[in-house]
Amino acid sequence: MTAEAPTAPALAYGRLIPVTVHFDDLDALGLLHNARYPLMVERAWTELWQEHGVRFEGDWAAAGDACNAVRELRITYEAPVTKPGAYAVHLWLERLGRTGLTYGFRFCSTDGAVTYAQGTRVLVRLDPATMRPAPWSETLRTAGRALLRSAG
Repeated sequence: MTAEAPTAPALAYGRLIPVTVHFDDLDALGLLHNARYPLMVERAWTELWQEHGVRFEGDWAAAGDACNAVRELRITYEAPVTKPGAYAVHLWLERLGRTGLTYGFRFCSTDGAVTYAQGTRVLVRLDPATMRPAPWSETLRTAGRALLRSAG
């Protein structure tokens, strides 16, 4: 009889993006600092959106969908991260509107089985000239529809 490696649970929706917690991400108690969770989530989203051509390269006038602002961030901490190493961020969209979107996230183990923190964030796409809400591009909308929780 041979032992089989455990298989990662299949995600019903969204994407699982690998992230790394470094020693200097930990606070004085040896826990992942609470401010690092949103930073790691942001890095995971940046990686995912770059796969779809959404990126900021220093020119706001040409930034397109990357010209956006956070309207709201909610996060709940479920269990402490107590050591550096490999983790993951599970990302999905809860809502995709004309000028805004709400995404959900879980900071979790690499296989998605253990949740350390979870939350939502609301983004608004901005026109770089006026800084007023502007519609998302069809490219982002197409990629976003595949990430909708209801699509899973």
